Amino acid sequence: MEVLLLAAIIGILIVIIFTGNLITLLRWVGQATVKIAIGALLLFFLNALGSNFDVHVPINLATAAISGFLGIPGVLALAVIDIWIV
Repeated sequence: MEVLLLAAIIGILIVIIFTGNLITLLRWVGQATVKIAIGALLLFFLNALGSNFDVHVPINLATAAISGFLGIPGVLALAVIDIWIV
């Protein structure tokens, strides 16, 4: 547990050194959090509307990040993967 905490602190310090300040880092984290939340909301609507067509994409961090960062094309890609592959 201590090793993980130490690695996280070192990683944050490295990012702060490369970005130049803490405000930029906090802005990136905030934007990423908002995008992941929007992705989860998009997946919720996909699952609500897709239940009529037997489409269900699980809402987890990976799928929410994909749909949040890629937007509507990411949601459609996850739906296509669910229909054709799974």
